[in-house]
Amino acid sequence: MSDWFSTWFDSPYYHLLYKSRSDGEAQFFLDNILKYIDLPQDSKVLDLACGKGRHSIYLNKKGYEVLGLDLAANSIRIANESKKEDLTFQVHDMRDPMPHKDFDLIINAFTSFGYFNNVEDDLKTLQNVFDALKSGAFFVFDFINIRQVENNLVEEEIKAVENVDFYIKRYFKHGVLYKDIQFEVDGKKQHYTEQVDALTFETLEKYFIQTGFEKVDVFGDYNLKTFDLEQSKRLIFVLKKP
Repeated sequence: MSDWFSTWFDSPYYHLLYKSRSDGEAQFFLDNILKYIDLPQDSKVLDLACGKGRHSIYLNKKGYEVLGLDLAANSIRIANESKKEDLTFQVHDMRDPMPHKDFDLIINAFTSFGYFNNVEDDLKTLQNVFDALKSGAFFVFDFINIRQVENNLVEEEIKAVENVDFYIKRYFKHGVLYKDIQFEVDGKKQHYTEQVDALTFETLEKYFIQTGFEKVDVFGDYNLKTFDLEQSKRLIFVLKKP
């Protein structure tokens, strides 16, 4: 199994490429989700695959006790600059059991799943999420809508960010969406490849049922509009542990 995610997500160039991601968009999504599930102020939240902690920090500001977990040590080091009593971060592999098992909400946002190319690891991760939730608690799972990506695939593009030109190619192969990323810094060529399993609505729904989750709703964007298989860019499951 490739461990591309443990090197690329810990690279400064990953954060450079995606620096334009909007905090406002993330906060808008979280506000809508929190309102939808009506999460009480004293709730405990797990931000799974938290990166540098932008979701975790915002959730904490909203009054929740938050734990952020991520495999990338450099990201957790940066996130820990915001650490306080009710906001903590740890390096953690989501395939391992969660360090605590009493969460009212677990969030896995911005396509932070499907990296393992292994059904067993996917199901193991979801089982770990299920086990870490209180009964009646929620899991919010935010993924790309593979059908929409297939229909609108941008196969090649050049993205210039702070004097670095990222040459990007996207393609599907053997049920995996690949993003090939090449660039040059200080005369040295760099090459990374992202890969995400092309998990369909039907496959993910089957995974959740198999794990024991109850499906509450499915949305297609951060406005929480109804999911449309052909048009929606996001696939957002709101799930509950019975």
